[in-house]
Amino acid sequence: MTMAMGAEPVLRRVGPSFEDWYRSEYRNIVRSLVLITGNAEVAVEAASEACARALERWERVSVMASPSGWTYTVGLNVARRALRRGRFEALLLRREAAPPPLRNAAPELWEAVRRLPRQQRVAVVLHYVADLSQKDVASVMGVAEGTVAATLHSARKRLADALAETVETKEVGRE
Repeated sequence: MTMAMGAEPVLRRVGPSFEDWYRSEYRNIVRSLVLITGNAEVAVEAASEACARALERWERVSVMASPSGWTYTVGLNVARRALRRGRFEALLLRREAAPPPLRNAAPELWEAVRRLPRQQRVAVVLHYVADLSQKDVASVMGVAEGTVAATLHSARKRLADALAETVETKEVGRE
């Protein structure tokens, strides 16, 4: 309780200590994440990360209506990211190893790809170099499949414009 001069007392809600909360909640968080994800290793890692984040912010988290609810949400998000990353890695490992594109065969193209905005560049590389479907690209990028289609369309337009400029510049230089 703090007291300002001439004011009513201000009560600060004090939550449980982190240690007490952790002892009572950690196992439940892990069990829940195992049931949700079906993967004990991911669940333990996600629960541990969520609790570490709760500890870092304990002053704020402890006075929330549900510190456990906040921690479950963080744990679920961590687990989802880990599972998504694992699915992507497995997908890449299942694909036959294709030779990397020949950079020297079309240096203008690769330079134009490097100049694309980040989201377009990522979509182009994942779709055309990694040979992922638009659905898989959407999953990796965390966007809707329609967003990937629109992003690829915009990227192809930019690349066509950039390559047309390159061709025009070369033809003018030959005259």
